[in-house]
Amino acid sequence: MKNIFALACLLLVGYIAKSQEPSIFQKNGLALDGYDVVAFFTEHKPVKGVAEFSYQYQGVQWLFSSDQHRQMFEKEPLKFLPQYGGYCANGIMFGIPWGGNAGDFRVVNDKLYIFGGAVSQAAFELEMDKNIALADDYWEQEVKGNNSFIQRAKRLVIRVPHYKTGEEQAAEVQAAGKLGS
Repeated sequence: MKNIFALACLLLVGYIAKSQEPSIFQKNGLALDGYDVVAFFTEHKPVKGVAEFSYQYQGVQWLFSSDQHRQMFEKEPLKFLPQYGGYCANGIMFGIPWGGNAGDFRVVNDKLYIFGGAVSQAAFELEMDKNIALADDYWEQEVKGNNSFIQRAKRLVIRVPHYKTGEEQAAEVQAAGKLGS
């Protein structure tokens, strides 16, 4: 009887984990907490968008600082979408979808990466190519389209082989003398 109950719980958790949710991190009901995703490419800095220039894409509200930016996004959304849906790239490298902070970002090879903080960004940048490859794999294989709460809980319990705590990453960043860019 215990085995049947455990199997039922496992199947339920699996079903919940596979339940679809937007693959875009939202804060306050907005992608990138209302920052203009196009501005990262055109102005090389985070710029707050305004409700007047909004656009609905992938079930998420996007704000832009100008009508020109909104039109650019409408025309080529895939060109501007943040990698890993705007979740912290460093977290995705571990299969853990943590929220991203638009103030901590980097554009690499015309792709926007968002991070959860300066130390997270600096740790990711220590081995950028390797970490992008890891994050790409975990995003496609585990995170994208799945319930972020369940995925996060799973990977905080069942950690990936290369997992490092925030403290371990901070020590590596300090030892390398690096800060977030």
